[in-house]
Amino acid sequence: MLDKIGIAKRIAKEVKDGYYVNLGIGIPTLVANYVREDISVEFQSENGVLGMGPFPFEGEEDADIINAGKQTITTLPGASFFDSATSFGMIRGKHVDLTILGAMEVSENGDIANWKIPGKMVKGMGGAMDLVASAENIIVAMMHTNKAGESKLLKKCSLPLTGVGCVKKIVTNLAVLEVTPKGFKLLERAPGVRVEDIIKATEGTLIIEGDVPEMMS
Repeated sequence: MLDKIGIAKRIAKEVKDGYYVNLGIGIPTLVANYVREDISVEFQSENGVLGMGPFPFEGEEDADIINAGKQTITTLPGASFFDSATSFGMIRGKHVDLTILGAMEVSENGDIANWKIPGKMVKGMGGAMDLVASAENIIVAMMHTNKAGESKLLKKCSLPLTGVGCVKKIVTNLAVLEVTPKGFKLLERAPGVRVEDIIKATEGTLIIEGDVPEMMS
């Protein structure tokens, strides 16, 4: 089974040379720490940063340099800062190659709910709806089940949707799954996790073809 860092490390393998990548709040922000050093990647944040680096070491934080989640970040040589209008112009113009988001629920047809739980106060949707409406490639980083042990990979989302039919791949603490027209296709198992464990934790339609390999470290 993977922890949050393990999920981030696995998703980092999906990041290709030359990509422009947007990282959502939570687990996705960790991905920047684990991208291969031999490739060139530009991380974009919707508050107006292009060229984010890993998180700063303790004591080296600059409170004026933050991401959209108000976390302190570092920037790489050549990084640029701009207003949110320019940032969202980049997003809406489909200039981001990969978007990595957290989620509370994902349905078997790729719907995502990640911004609101009815009855709980939220500040707003942020950039999530623009990101899911514009991105061609969306990977979700999430736990497979909630704190009550209930599946977060569902036949149909119960929470208010952020986007419809947009998620392409999901990496959880248990597995890597691809969203297909027939449901969640199981691609890889987390270390020490059995296929039976994934079946039990998945409410939505799960497609299993042949032997499912364990994730490579």
